[in-house]
Amino acid sequence: MVGNILNQSNLPRGDMHPYSESYAHEDYFMQLARRNGEEVGASDPTPAVGNYIKFIVKLLNSKSVVEIGTGSGVGGLWVLRGINPAGVLTTIDSEREHSKIARSIFEEAGISATKYRIITGKLIEVIGKLADNSYEIVVIRPALDLFDMVQESYRLLKPGGVLIIDQVLSNGKVVDPTQRDPESIARRNVVKVIKDDERWSSTVIPIGAGVLVANKLT
Repeated sequence: MVGNILNQSNLPRGDMHPYSESYAHEDYFMQLARRNGEEVGASDPTPAVGNYIKFIVKLLNSKSVVEIGTGSGVGGLWVLRGINPAGVLTTIDSEREHSKIARSIFEEAGISATKYRIITGKLIEVIGKLADNSYEIVVIRPALDLFDMVQESYRLLKPGGVLIIDQVLSNGKVVDPTQRDPESIARRNVVKVIKDDERWSSTVIPIGAGVLVANKLT
């Protein structure tokens, strides 16, 4: 089981990351989705990040969540664990194979088709068609067009809504100024933009590959 793979007695003293990952329990379907995703190179949240997203979804009693970057469906399963019984997850991916894998795992897990909608297409174009001020949480995973997706997320969120950017520190590459690859640059710029934008109240949490959480203030 993913949640039990680490023997806590063997953890290096002070190493919080393995502990936080082992704290989160992934069920059979999450583990199956993760394995399926690894086969096709899908990007999924770590167990600790998935558990954190579920916590926020449940804390806000969310009924409307957008996930940008479906991956293999691991993130969606975590969201659906925490969403309000009347809630709906909208999950978007640019890769048809990812959408297919996620739909299959949702069906296998017995999740009603009324609880989610899976959309495949160019991310920024799909997001642009979603309604203003209609969602309580937006989760972003890809780095491509990240700045534009953050601007669109502000439009989509209700006042008081929450933006979650997964993998925002690229496993530490973002905090290293010598790392100049396009993904690191995009994420580094977005972290600064959100931090300096008075419309957001934000923080960065060092779980997984780094998570930025921002509350829409106005």
